[in-house]
Amino acid sequence: MSIVTPFLWFDDDAEEAIAFYTRIVPRSEIVAITRYPEGTPGLGGKVMHAHFRLDGADYFAMDAGPQYPFTEAISLHLTCADQDEVDRYWDALVADGGVEQPCGWLKDRWGLSWQIIPARLASLIQDADATRAHRAVQAMLSMHKIDIVAIEAAADAA
Repeated sequence: MSIVTPFLWFDDDAEEAIAFYTRIVPRSEIVAITRYPEGTPGLGGKVMHAHFRLDGADYFAMDAGPQYPFTEAISLHLTCADQDEVDRYWDALVADGGVEQPCGWLKDRWGLSWQIIPARLASLIQDADATRAHRAVQAMLSMHKIDIVAIEAAADAA
C-alpha cells in the first residue's frame, strides 16, 4: 500500500518545531522520534526521524543541517472554522520570529510557510456573481492575516 506523507527537513530543531505544532493543533501527537547516534558529526542526539500527526494527518521530520531551507514552494494549508481560529493560529505561528506574508500566508519561526485560511473565504472568492467575487479577491489581496468580516463587507459593497 502506498501512502504519500509530507517529510520536513529542519536544520537542527525538528523536535522543538513538532512539539510546538502538536501543541497548537488539536487532535495532534508525536508518534515516534528516532535520534542520530551520539558521535554523528554535527547531529549526534538530534532527530534522525520523527513521525507526528497534525489533526490526524501524518507527517515526518528530521534534522539534517542548513543545506535545504524551507521556501514558499511548499506550505501547510490550515482551514479554519472562523475568525477566532484564524486569529489563534496566526498569532501562535508568527510569535517568536514568524513573519507575516500577504493573502493569509506566513512563515513560522523555522521558516515553514503556512496558509491560515477561513473556510468561508472559498465561497466568497468563488461567488457566482463575478463582481462580488472580484471585490472579495481584491480585499484579500490587501491583507496579511485574513479578516473574513472585512472581506464579506467588501464583497457586499456596491
